[in-house]
Amino acid sequence: MRKFNIRKVLDGLTAGSSSASQQPPPQQHTPGSREPEIQETLQSEHFQLCKTVRHGFPYQPSALAFDPVQKILAVGTQTGALRLFGRPGVECYCQHDSGSAVIQLQFLINEGALVSALADDTLHLWNLRQKRPAILHSLKFCRERITFCHLPFQSKWLYVGTERGNIHIVNVESFTLSGYVIMWNKAIELSSKSHPGPIVHISDNPMDEGKLLIGFESGTVVLWDLKSKKGDYRYTYDEAIHSVAWHHEGKQFICSHSDGTLTIWNVRSPAKPVQTITPHGKQLKDGKKPEPCKPILKVEFKTSRSGSCRQGQVFNKKQLWMGSNFQAGTPLNSWEFCTTYRSLEEEPFIILSGGLSYDTVGRRPCLTVMHGKSTAVLEMDYSIVDFLTLCETPYTNDFQEPYAVVVLLEKDLVLIDLAQNGYPIFENPYPLSIHESPVTCCEYFADCPVDLIPALYSVGARQKRQGYSKKEWPINGGNWGLGAQSYPEIIITGHADGSVKFWDASAITLQVLYKLKTAKVFEKSRNKDDKPNTDIVDEDPYAIQIISWCPESRMLCIAGVSAHVIIYRFSKQEVIIEVIPMLEVRLLYEINDVESPEAEQAPPLSTPVGATSPQPIPPQSHPSTSSSSSDGLRDNVPCLKVKNTPLKQSPGYQTELVIQLVWVGGEPPQQITSLAVNSSYGLVVFGNCNGIAIVDYLQKAVLLNLGTIELYGSNDPYRREPRSPRKSRQPSGAGLCDINEGTVVPEDRCKSPTSGSSSPLNSDDEQKMNNFIEKVKTKSRKFSKMVASDIAKMSRKLSLPTDLKPDLDVKDNSFSRSRSSSVTSIDKESREAISALHFCETFTRKADSSPSPCLWVGTTLGTVLVIALNLPPGGEQRLLQPVIVSPSGTVLRLKGGILRMAFLDTTGCLVPPAYESWREHNVPEEKDEKEKLKKKRPVSVSPSSSQEINENQYAVICSEKQAKVIALPTQNCAYKQNITETSFVLRGDIVALSNSICLACFCANGHIMTFSLPSLRPLLDVYYLPLTNMRIARTFCFTNNGQALYLVSPTEIQRLTYSQETCENLQEMLGELFTPVETPEAPNRGFFKGLFGGGAQSLDREELFGESSSGKASRSLAQHIPGPGGIEGVKGAASGVVGELARARLALDERGQKLGDLEERTAAMLSSADSFSKHAHEMMLKYKDKKWYQF
Repeated sequence: MRKFNIRKVLDGLTAGSSSASQQPPPQQHTPGSREPEIQETLQSEHFQLCKTVRHGFPYQPSALAFDPVQKILAVGTQTGALRLFGRPGVECYCQHDSGSAVIQLQFLINEGALVSALADDTLHLWNLRQKRPAILHSLKFCRERITFCHLPFQSKWLYVGTERGNIHIVNVESFTLSGYVIMWNKAIELSSKSHPGPIVHISDNPMDEGKLLIGFESGTVVLWDLKSKKGDYRYTYDEAIHSVAWHHEGKQFICSHSDGTLTIWNVRSPAKPVQTITPHGKQLKDGKKPEPCKPILKVEFKTSRSGSCRQGQVFNKKQLWMGSNFQAGTPLNSWEFCTTYRSLEEEPFIILSGGLSYDTVGRRPCLTVMHGKSTAVLEMDYSIVDFLTLCETPYTNDFQEPYAVVVLLEKDLVLIDLAQNGYPIFENPYPLSIHESPVTCCEYFADCPVDLIPALYSVGARQKRQGYSKKEWPINGGNWGLGAQSYPEIIITGHADGSVKFWDASAITLQVLYKLKTAKVFEKSRNKDDKPNTDIVDEDPYAIQIISWCPESRMLCIAGVSAHVIIYRFSKQEVIIEVIPMLEVRLLYEINDVESPEAEQAPPLSTPVGATSPQPIPPQSHPSTSSSSSDGLRDNVPCLKVKNTPLKQSPGYQTELVIQLVWVGGEPPQQITSLAVNSSYGLVVFGNCNGIAIVDYLQKAVLLNLGTIELYGSNDPYRREPRSPRKSRQPSGAGLCDINEGTVVPEDRCKSPTSGSSSPLNSDDEQKMNNFIEKVKTKSRKFSKMVASDIAKMSRKLSLPTDLKPDLDVKDNSFSRSRSSSVTSIDKESREAISALHFCETFTRKADSSPSPCLWVGTTLGTVLVIALNLPPGGEQRLLQPVIVSPSGTVLRLKGGILRMAFLDTTGCLVPPAYESWREHNVPEEKDEKEKLKKKRPVSVSPSSSQEINENQYAVICSEKQAKVIALPTQNCAYKQNITETSFVLRGDIVALSNSICLACFCANGHIMTFSLPSLRPLLDVYYLPLTNMRIARTFCFTNNGQALYLVSPTEIQRLTYSQETCENLQEMLGELFTPVETPEAPNRGFFKGLFGGGAQSLDREELFGESSSGKASRSLAQHIPGPGGIEGVKGAASGVVGELARARLALDERGQKLGDLEERTAAMLSSADSFSKHAHEMMLKYKDKKWYQF
């Protein structure tokens, strides 16, 4: 007799009374249950939460900058984010605390620093010499708004233009204001009677640093002399200015205007522009001014010493760029670009965005490249945010030698090669195509089989497009980190267009491996009349909702928004299938009306008995032709139409079977809420708010098709009555109908293993039934359509990204999966959806003496049901004999909807589901292999398969509110943990970490928690992220080794870790942005320019802007805010031995660089001295014996 322990009862009561508090209560264990004697190794010190890296395209970009020496690209966003890109694999994410939009970025070229200007009128100095950049200084302008900034090369003085038209000067080293101020009224003097508007441009003359070119929005440009503090020249144009650019010789500059014109000005001729160009305007015959065009938002003026490969060529045709394809179009409007340059070799590149004529309706945004008489118009897929021309030299007073243009689009980053004919684009190596179609679901797999990534890469390499530039990606700064993680990681994303992408996420990098298009098996509507059969899929009928993947067998199964399931098998061989295998399933659910006379005739479900599954039914090659029932309602019609023509399948994932739910009595099929596939059993299972269906994808047959309440049998806690039968509708056990011309043959129906065999009704009973059904239909048709519409709309909101649909309130009942999105106020209990599915080999009933294959089913009402699986032998017998499935009668209850289930063995190790190792199915097998396959029976590779009889297992079940560990086969609750009372769990996963396992949960209140297994002892509870929209809830997922991710924006994936070991090694794994690079030499002035002073004029800005000469700035103008970047930088670089070595190596490299520069300068001085001595000696010998009067 077991001894009663009163202390356990008191502990349980104490834990229960404290469960209402915010902190998670201690774990509870049931009195009298046998506690597992398992040694748990995970402790709280093994856990720490921190962000690792962010992948994807910067969401809502607003600014762009490039360091031509370090070869680093920076992108700012409207949310205050900062993304830095170096060589492929070197990326960095930073965030301004204020969250204000970044309006401009300025690199301190080759200094490892960056200045950001924000919309809240603050300037920030970022230190890029550490792996995690941090802010060193901030300057907040109090009285004026920042509009434009300019930092000359190798200068520490930053020019800041404001909305009032004034220019302030900031010392970048100390981040303090200079007393030198250029006021707008002094700049324009009497050239304008009104305010010239905000500053839109500031730049110094390439040949004279003392001359500053200031552009005002109204159209006035001033050349300001910094030394004399007055304007030398003023240039006025009657159209607003958007941008200004210098020619490298400093004698001309070009302006872009709001009417689509370009004006070229000589510095010494302010009266009128030398030339006015309207690149896309229609030239009138009478010599009148061309018609106005859209504004030219930006123009760049770059020169090349060599004439490039375009000498003698004239491009008179428009080139349209769409993605990577170029095609010839109609000729451009004829105009001649007359320049003042004498040779083609000196003709500049004029690159501009915008300026299209207003009559080009529907034209995409364009980038125009003009070089001499050659012109190319490159059409973009999205709006142009900004662009920069990449040049060989950072010096503005030399030929820039442009070689590429980087174009920042609203949703893409494009790099155009200027050195090749046709201007091809570079192949982008960054993972910026995550949002190519909106992400609808996401899964994360760590520690995958080592041969999986090479296999996916080999088939994905064949999908790459052609026509890219042959040159290497020019943005190649920084160095890779020292990757401490050696295990492979894969991320799978499902998209709104039906595509599925596989990503290599190993070692905190991301690279696309393979893309699968699931919509290829369906017929696409070619006109507006040919719409889908349901209003819930009007926009993206192929959108992916759920992904189930087995990495070991490489079997993939997806569920789409149109209530369709597709099973894929991986193959390296190309095949052509004549007929696409397809099944149609009628999955419906009804509750009897009170007046129903047939309610008492429904046979109650008793303890299930073994039953054989139906014989395999030949799959249909196309949807059923029956489109309506006898009463005119749409019936037996799927939402999508499968192609009936041969389908060529490339190497990779190939279609094994397509399953579709069909309309039933004018009601659309409900969206699938859960999905699971098992390669060892050859089964796939899915469920929704109506019920569950199990399909044998090897035999292409439906094994089970039951309403949710029919799984309970007599154990239904809600006492719901089974559905009432309807004429011309299948019984609940019918899964696949062989329908022809609207007739249904009872013998061809797939019956439930538990459905009783009743005698057919006589004619009188049938007539009464028909009359009653028609009466009910007439009264409730409008109501049912309204409910179906509401369900469809709510399901649609939950299934699609938030950027396509409005966000749902967190407090909305539709958000909680404990009350499914399909639940209405009238039908709460009856609409019990299937929320979790798990194949395993365990004990199905209390009386079982050994584990056997089974399926565990979790519902949104917190119920766990078990279905037993009786599998035939392997080999050919598996394809001939049926699989027997039957509900076991086992029912377990938890609080809240079921999210996740897993199983442990007696040692506490995770029992993985059985799987079949991958093999090539499209290659004929040898005779020996066939013999082995005949004898083979699919068994679990888990430890449970080798357990002796009477050894226990433990089921771990996580719901929205609590977690339980249940001992099997006794089904006693060993441990219980109430995870949350005031919120609910969005995602729960049982994951491996540090040679042990734990339960990781993410709650809607923003908390991330972990619990030990099997004792469910709390290990981590950190407030991380409040739930702001459905996107986070839909994409958040945990995986092994302490990794997790979610979609932080519609275009970006945020990865994080909850492992202490990963957090400690993260500093070493991150790449370095700054690397010691020698600054290129300044351009040679030449003998005559040096003799006569024709070269670039330098300026002592320290003497001009320093406190001694200009005084102090007003304290009320701006406030200096010191940043934590210095301290964080030292801490970050000093963490770990590798960090110290890297820091020392960097210091030695910089010191060696400086010593090398000093040595070279010394050698040059010695050589110059020797040359001077030699010339002097020759001069002395020449004039030694000559008199003064001799010439």
